[in-house]
Amino acid sequence: MRTNYFLISSIVALTSVSQLFAQNTIQSKYSYEEAFTPVFYPYNGSEYRSASGMPGPKYWQNKVDYKIKAHLDDEKKKVSGEVRMSYTNNSPDKLDFMWIQLDQNLFSKKSRGMRTISVGKSRYGSHDVPFEGGYTIESVKSADGKELKYLIDDTRMQVFLPQGLNPAGGSTEIQITYNYTIPGYGADRTGVLPTKNGDIFAVAQWYPRVAVYDDILGWNAQPYTGPGEFYLEYGNFEIAITAPAKQVVVCGGELLNPEEVYTAEQLKRWEQARSSDETVVIRSDEEVTKGSSRPKGKKELTWKFRLNNSRDIAWAASSSFVIDAARINLPDGKKSLAISAYPAESIGNNGWERSTEYTKSSIEYYAKKWFSYPYPVAVNVATIVGGMEYPGIVFCKSTAKDAGLWGVTDHEFGHIWFPMIVGSNERLYAWMDEGFNSFINSLSKNEFNNGEYKSPKYDGHRLAQDYFQDDTEPIMSSPQNMKEKNIGTLAYRKPQLGLTILREQVLGEERFDRAFKQYIEYWAYKHPTPYDFFHTMENVAGENLSWFWRSWFQQSWKLDQAITNVAYVDGDPSKGAIVTVANLEKMPMPLIVEATTTSGGKETIKLPVEIWERNKSFVFTLPTTEALSSVVIDPEKIFPDINPSNNSWNN
Repeated sequence: MRTNYFLISSIVALTSVSQLFAQNTIQSKYSYEEAFTPVFYPYNGSEYRSASGMPGPKYWQNKVDYKIKAHLDDEKKKVSGEVRMSYTNNSPDKLDFMWIQLDQNLFSKKSRGMRTISVGKSRYGSHDVPFEGGYTIESVKSADGKELKYLIDDTRMQVFLPQGLNPAGGSTEIQITYNYTIPGYGADRTGVLPTKNGDIFAVAQWYPRVAVYDDILGWNAQPYTGPGEFYLEYGNFEIAITAPAKQVVVCGGELLNPEEVYTAEQLKRWEQARSSDETVVIRSDEEVTKGSSRPKGKKELTWKFRLNNSRDIAWAASSSFVIDAARINLPDGKKSLAISAYPAESIGNNGWERSTEYTKSSIEYYAKKWFSYPYPVAVNVATIVGGMEYPGIVFCKSTAKDAGLWGVTDHEFGHIWFPMIVGSNERLYAWMDEGFNSFINSLSKNEFNNGEYKSPKYDGHRLAQDYFQDDTEPIMSSPQNMKEKNIGTLAYRKPQLGLTILREQVLGEERFDRAFKQYIEYWAYKHPTPYDFFHTMENVAGENLSWFWRSWFQQSWKLDQAITNVAYVDGDPSKGAIVTVANLEKMPMPLIVEATTTSGGKETIKLPVEIWERNKSFVFTLPTTEALSSVVIDPEKIFPDINPSNNSWNN
């Protein structure tokens, strides 16, 4: 197939065109003034955020370090803890109070989240669940032990500081003592899974966390209602988890005392795994029920972990855990450790025995393609949770197998890059983590094990029927502002398709990949907004993409490209054909047209999006020398055209 790429500026000079075509009378909703208006960005570049897309010369963000001591009561399913927060105010503002996130309060029946869930099934809760959760806050104190005044409202706590926290480096320490009961099913992010050898505790949102104070909104104190996830400051973590000795604890941080919590034989296997590209079993399913698989003579053990430059930390515990591991090879020469923790029931039929293989492959691909993996471990845990990510550790469904286990593992570890490394605001912009992650998953999936789980090419025309329905909100709606049934489309799949089209059809893979990688490097361990992303892509790729962002992300516009006429120059096929196309809906996109001649020859014409910059309809020539049997717009179904019935002309 021969392909021509060209711009046309002199069609009107053909003397025969005017008599072949009358003014198109098809009704069009398209407005090129609206689609291509140059006014797009809501604010100019500043000393905090450059118009180039990078952080400005005076960009700042606050920092919080955590030291946490926690105790797991596996019979009562209860976590008790003491968290010390060392908070540094790097902003130019004096802070008289702090907002603390109390996400477990979602699981109180009185929370906003529970009261705003309609009757029926929901990922985020149910009216028929007999559970009353939430934090019990025992005390809030300053570093010198004085009680601090505070106010709790739903999932937020406002702590009033005795002295204002000075700008540009002022610091304070707050100590909070608390406890809560782990929900059996906590909004598909945390919970308890019963197994034949003991419960699996997936423990997350398990300590009070400082809310983000930034240059966009000040305090980001939006309540946690379930759909929106998290927005957190970066810092260092030191945690100590005391649990019954039968419990095996895994965490996203580096285990500091393996000799105290594993047996001598398990330590040998652990060291073997550190240098092995093949999975090494640390604790087998046969050993789970044997007392010899746990250290002797202890009623409880304390597991100590450390994780630096992270926005969060999570962990899991169970007496049922089979543990295996393998080395992860990183492009900068460093190593990490892939670890899987799962019950015996999850083994077999291409099940969790392949988890570490999947984890290792996923991490190595993303680290090489985009940005190196930053954590000492990557832990995959089989849980009641369908799929949820935290720094260095993810929770996946214990029953997942085959392509399903690969897919959820790869997706959750892809979240290490979005939003763990690139710390966007998930409460407001779910697409900046779920959509970006779904996009990079689509590339990783085709690479794994020579395409073992490779997907067929997508059909944009079919997807248009799902992604561009009349009742679908814009992608840039917050997840709280979307119908729950639309979140999968708007946060995950529609952004993925948009980025795929931007990469493959608008910018090309080389320009897109360079800009996307630069975005990650600019905003690693920082807090970008959607407009920082848009600025970066435009500046690095060298393209004005406001029409694309406006159509695909900011609005819920539709695409309908149509062929309205085909004729021959002077009625003679040997002189070429003249084709008229129209844009009938509000979204502009590049145009791909394939013409087939009566002898079977094919000619493909690709026209840039600029044909719609000042036109609702457009006329161009097909340089054919024989009669045509058909002309088709978008023959490979790349674009989400909602009305393919007007995409073709047949002789």
